[in-house]
Amino acid sequence: MATSRNIILFPYLAQGHLIPFLDLARLLEQHTHQSPSISITLLSTPLNIQNLRHLLPSTSKIHLQSLPFNPTVHGLPPHVENTDSCPSPSHIINVSFASRSLQPQFEEFITQQLRSDPNLKLYLITDVFVSWTVPIAKKLSIPHVVFTTCGALGTAAYMSMWLHLPHRQTDEEYFPVPGFPDSFRLHRSQMSYGNRVSDGTDESYKFLCCQIRLSLQSDLMICNTVEELEPLGLQALRDVTGISTIHTIGPLVPLQEEKSYQRAGKEFGIKREACLQWLDTRAEHSVIYICFGSQNTITAAHMLALAEGLESSGVPFVWVIRPPIGTENYESTENNKVDDEKQQMPKWLPQGFIERMTCTRQGLLVWRWAPQLEILTHKATGAFLSHCGWNSVLESLSRGVPLIGWPLAAEQFSNAKMLDEELGVLVEINRGVECELESREVERAVKEVISGEKGKEMRSKASVCKEIIKNAMAKKDSGEEGSSLRSLHELVDFFMKH
Repeated sequence: MATSRNIILFPYLAQGHLIPFLDLARLLEQHTHQSPSISITLLSTPLNIQNLRHLLPSTSKIHLQSLPFNPTVHGLPPHVENTDSCPSPSHIINVSFASRSLQPQFEEFITQQLRSDPNLKLYLITDVFVSWTVPIAKKLSIPHVVFTTCGALGTAAYMSMWLHLPHRQTDEEYFPVPGFPDSFRLHRSQMSYGNRVSDGTDESYKFLCCQIRLSLQSDLMICNTVEELEPLGLQALRDVTGISTIHTIGPLVPLQEEKSYQRAGKEFGIKREACLQWLDTRAEHSVIYICFGSQNTITAAHMLALAEGLESSGVPFVWVIRPPIGTENYESTENNKVDDEKQQMPKWLPQGFIERMTCTRQGLLVWRWAPQLEILTHKATGAFLSHCGWNSVLESLSRGVPLIGWPLAAEQFSNAKMLDEELGVLVEINRGVECELESREVERAVKEVISGEKGKEMRSKASVCKEIIKNAMAKKDSGEEGSSLRSLHELVDFFMKH
């Protein structure tokens, strides 16, 4: 009987991980469709699978498989099955711990697959943060591939910082990072709060280091980046992990026109058409787009300073607003929660700000979710004020849009450093949520990027990045493949040979 193959993907429970994994599944489906013996399965919890199902076309052959999961057992509200739906940042670590409880269900699913078909070959692609799957793969002799949804330099720095806590070994403000060249230094402000205060005994450290160390035992690694975009980062990633085979298969963002809902599955705080009509009235490269990602927010004081700086600049903007830190609502239902939050918005902004923006049409305020792909694609958009999460970075650069950086968590600080110092497509405006923000600094940065010489230079470099990203997934008339496309085919070949 012919051998059949099943590639099983298992993401971490966060929107910024689930979507790239789904994108990877779609990419693998596209490049294995001529091999009917290969099937693709994506695993997650029931609510995540339900949400992902809406994002797949009816013609897709990808199997979405839910594993039993009860969030309330782990101190989470009943509807919380990923970090983005956490009512408070303090719940995020609970989600991480809860993900480990899926181990028995996961192992049972894998063994059932193997029992059902003696000629079946399984392959695992799992997130760095669910690397508790590695020992199971080794026990069952299943090839294991670890997938980092972040960029190369960001992943390398994040791993090294948690594994070694180098800032604890010096009193200096700047310190070297193990696995990186001696010339590479990070400042203490270029760290997430959790990493900076960790002493090696806290629960976050225990969870992250355990998963990172297990991930280093994988057969190979795939990274959501482009080889030509991050040569230094890729070398650092090899040095930090000791994994010699790293396939760059990015960017896992749509390069063709695609509606944002089809990618993220979120209900927007504005109609897509109304947003695009507003942008249509603006000059080319004149608008700042502001969004801090799917699970980040800033303080009320930051919101005030940001609003004052934007208004003083006179630059038109689209701002995706979320409640500031410390205003979580634990009791309301989802619909009531949104209504309650909207009613509170005026007190988080300067007095009369909403009315003035409506009257002058300088700013478009969007609640929680906006059609990001369409905004970044629009010719009016001149810059993206971002938290520097990797999905947002790739979406921005794939459209040739430079960034104003305000990293808030995780590897975002290293992303901002790379975008500024290596690619020259970013100016940093602030770091983290502990630092104060001056409205004058907002005004200066916005004007510099939209109408200054610095902005012109950044846009030019962002356009170069756009071409690099586009070429990575292209196939020339001569038959020569771009680096990411070639790497993807090498990954498929690995599965076919094992």
